[in-house]
Amino acid sequence: MKFSEMDVVRVKKDIPEECIKKGDVGSIVVAFREPDETYEVEFVNKNNNSKQLVLLPDEIEKVEEV
Repeated sequence: MKFSEMDVVRVKKDIPEECIKKGDVGSIVVAFREPDETYEVEFVNKNNNSKQLVLLPDEIEKVEEV
């Protein structure tokens, strides 16, 4: 698996139907292996509203700690 639960990730493309923009940052909540490698990512906006999306590994990149 490319990512682990609790990894902080950045979206690599806009997902307009979900109001997610390229560069938005979220946290992996669940990593799925079957039937395909996918990740449930939670995003929290400035109003503290959260949204979960299931994304493919090529749609996200890990945010390296500073």
